[in-house]
Amino acid sequence: MDFALTDEQRMLEETLTRLVTDQVSPEQRRSMLSSANAERSPLWHTFAELGLLHMPFSEDVGGLGGDGTDLMIIMQALGRGLVPEAYLAGLVLPGQLLALTANGEQQKRWLTPLLEGEHQLALAWQEHDARYDAFDVSTHAAQRDGQWHLNGRKDVVLNLGAAAATLVIARLDSGKLALFVVPHNTAGKSSHLYLTMDDQPAGDLTLDNVTLPPENCLSEDVSDALADVLALGRAALCAQAIGAMEEACDQTLAYLKERKQFGLPLSTFQALQHRMVDMHLHLEQSRSMAILAATSLTLPASERDYKIAAAKAYCGESARFIAEQAIQLHGGMGMTEECYVAHYAKHLVMFDHYLGDSDYHLETVSDLLDVA
Repeated sequence: MDFALTDEQRMLEETLTRLVTDQVSPEQRRSMLSSANAERSPLWHTFAELGLLHMPFSEDVGGLGGDGTDLMIIMQALGRGLVPEAYLAGLVLPGQLLALTANGEQQKRWLTPLLEGEHQLALAWQEHDARYDAFDVSTHAAQRDGQWHLNGRKDVVLNLGAAAATLVIARLDSGKLALFVVPHNTAGKSSHLYLTMDDQPAGDLTLDNVTLPPENCLSEDVSDALADVLALGRAALCAQAIGAMEEACDQTLAYLKERKQFGLPLSTFQALQHRMVDMHLHLEQSRSMAILAATSLTLPASERDYKIAAAKAYCGESARFIAEQAIQLHGGMGMTEECYVAHYAKHLVMFDHYLGDSDYHLETVSDLLDVA
């Protein structure tokens, strides 16, 4: 496949590379993680000023009409710098669901300020017993006396603590899936917040007879829109992993050139050269799969899901391989917090679990092949 960026996309890539280099050094990232709170960071405001928050959304809802390749460029740059901002979890996933399901008033209330950088949101789709299946939902919603009543629990809700509201998937008595906006201060809503292994803020959300007005229901049949958004999220994650894999490979190679043993740089040892070659082979093959995922978003649903599942499965396996090799080639220091490659390794291991791990997506590929 002949894949080349346009002039505008190359400018976007160069701008993001400079921005991440200037504002997300290891020291700056540690400071951003230690001071994380519900207030928007200066970097998030910079994203808004540069139009990055508008980029992935269609012009119909006030976005810039960016496609899968534009999102891939953004996510790859964020992955390369391990940028801790919740661009995917706090903007793209909930924002795209809003764009697909909300009416004009609902978009004005929740989507417009999201694109302007005034708040972030979260998407609660995962449940304890569902094993990455977004359509295996036990959270229940019922309408009584003109109000919606929600009960259930959602696990590993990324960006939950910083979200002005959470989009919650719940099952109706009809069996269909509905989508609700649950503001952060809603009575009956409780959260258990924590950090994932790669320092991403997340939490478990419990809904105990949460009562919502009718306008907080975005859709009473959200299944198709949810499938579209999760496909977009998986393609974006693949691109983010490519950026992280690139940097892990670069840092490992730099270490091998610098570190000496028996008076010679480690990079002169043939066995270690072979391992670096294997890392780069996995990186370049994953890059091709990430491009495939990004360019498959407009295909019919079954073909799109097949290709994106294959990409996510392959990138997940490659991410774990590169993480393990980077740690081993750094030796004991690769396990320390002070060695920055360890943070990339943790992120690459966790990448495989976000929106479905390799085993889950291999099963998806197998199921779709059986259908075909």
